[in-house]
Amino acid sequence: MKDTRLKIFSGSSNRSLAEEICQSIGVPLGEATVTCFPDGESFVKINENIRGADVYIIQSTCPPTNHHLMELLIMIDAARRASAARITAVIPFYGYARQDRKDQPRVPITAKLVANLLTAAGANRILTMDLHSQQIQGFFDLPVDHLFASPVFFQYLALKRSPKLVVCSPDVGGMKMAAAYADSLGASLALVAKKRVNATTVEAINIVGEVDGCDVLLVDDITETAGTITAAAKILREHGAKSVRAAISHCVLGDVAYDRLKSGHLDELITTNSVPVDPRDLPITVLSIAPLLGEAIVRINSNESVTSLFKIKGF
Repeated sequence: MKDTRLKIFSGSSNRSLAEEICQSIGVPLGEATVTCFPDGESFVKINENIRGADVYIIQSTCPPTNHHLMELLIMIDAARRASAARITAVIPFYGYARQDRKDQPRVPITAKLVANLLTAAGANRILTMDLHSQQIQGFFDLPVDHLFASPVFFQYLALKRSPKLVVCSPDVGGMKMAAAYADSLGASLALVAKKRVNATTVEAINIVGEVDGCDVLLVDDITETAGTITAAAKILREHGAKSVRAAISHCVLGDVAYDRLKSGHLDELITTNSVPVDPRDLPITVLSIAPLLGEAIVRINSNESVTSLFKIKGF
């Protein structure tokens, strides 16, 4: 008889999220030692029996990205060598996802390399959320359960319904996501055309669509420097937008981002706890994805479908 014991462990990147997930499904967080040697090498020891168990390792690859990625690989290897029956890497934020193609000569496809590393370490399945591009699922020769943060956002946005709502993409690449949000919210659609000056600076140059007197919702999957969303919010204000909010799945914010968010162009930045976020007295609302991930883990453990988790309530 197959052992379906459910065991959840956490790396050091986002332990608070792991604890919330365990609390939401009534499963204790597994005991593991995750630490570093003085020279910076990661050390992992799983402190309980997982032989024949269904193991889930929760780790976002947020900064310091390379450290957290290596820690995840070591935890997977430790679980494999401890004879776990199945190992699922739960990666709420999949780092290196933007390096998913060769857009210039002599550059790597690092998103594929990370997929290879996870497979080589011994992962049997991947559970992640809002990948930068859908094709990254094809980089794995393993089952990938790809969740979306949109149901969590919609539940919150239902409290802020507006008769003149416009969903806006801050760049051409996000139009598909923006169109899905606009369709679900019954809103109009707009686009900000931008020009990237360098890796940290973006210039918004035009708007496609009508935003004058409207409440605008910017949607994107990730922001680090907040350059794109603040530049978009500024030009939307200049074109008469009544209010500007942004719904961003992963906010990996640095000091530059916080400085830009102080500009006041955004009324609210709505994000998730896929990575740790410090609001710093700014209008940042952090929504929890723990119930969503917890339900997905329970369904995977019992071999049930996760498709119904994509259904939106109240719209």
